[in-house]
Amino acid sequence: MLLKVTVVSWSLGIFATFTYILCVIYGLVVPQRLHGMALFLEAVLPAFKWLTIGGFLLGLVESFIYGAYIGIVFMPIYNFISRRIGQ
Repeated sequence: MLLKVTVVSWSLGIFATFTYILCVIYGLVVPQRLHGMALFLEAVLPAFKWLTIGGFLLGLVESFIYGAYIGIVFMPIYNFISRRIGQ
């Protein structure tokens, strides 16, 4: 079964955005000494700044783009292998 690039890319983009929102909520709820979410997100997302509106919005966009990128790169590989090894 071949998968569609657009469906998988949008799905992964939305999943990554949802995960980013959960990470921000976790970082706000749990005391900082127990995690390090701010440092992690600032390291993973370019130009991200913790607890700023601009940083939050930029993180949303970057998370979606990373997820969509994974879908765009993954799908041709999956479809190629599926055609070669598939049933």
